[in-house]
Amino acid sequence: MNFLAHLYLSQNNTQIMIGNFIADHVRGNKFKHYSEEIQQGIILHRQIDTFTDTHKIVRKSKRRLHERYGHYDGVIIDIFYDYFLAKNWGNYSQIPLDIYAQAVYRLLTNNKEILPKKTLEFLPYMIKYDLLYNYQFLDSIQQVLNGMNRRTQGKSQMHLALEDLQLYNKELETDFSNFFKELCMFTNSELQKL
Repeated sequence: MNFLAHLYLSQNNTQIMIGNFIADHVRGNKFKHYSEEIQQGIILHRQIDTFTDTHKIVRKSKRRLHERYGHYDGVIIDIFYDYFLAKNWGNYSQIPLDIYAQAVYRLLTNNKEILPKKTLEFLPYMIKYDLLYNYQFLDSIQQVLNGMNRRTQGKSQMHLALEDLQLYNKELETDFSNFFKELCMFTNSELQKL
């Protein structure tokens, strides 16, 4: 899952949201200096990633893209799943997506002093392009894919993936919807254990 899903799955607990958001920029167990809830958010992020990467529905989604994109198929599916979450946000939250996104940006900006360096470098870009809100639009997904392709120096060919999103739109949206129900149940259970 990508940024929007990880934030949503934190269930509006602001400290868990911060941990869940920064987790990709925290290596190994180098997070013991954070508050207990931020640590829980980092752990939750990793549990979500493991659950997602090993799930049969996600694997089915990735197989649709694997021939063209190889091991980048997972990154693309993460982006596509955030697109479906943003596009169908009203089915999952009573808070409008634009309001939710602005609240997240405020939360992260107000906690800059504890964010890892890579998160701090990414945050202005995320806010400037209002990524969380704009994930629902195909032109924004294309921009994200273009950026990812540039980061791989063109090896990933991710800039072409919008074609696949349009080709498999119905199937991928069904995959997302079925998987996300299971992921929400899994996350609820894990949050109760933390």
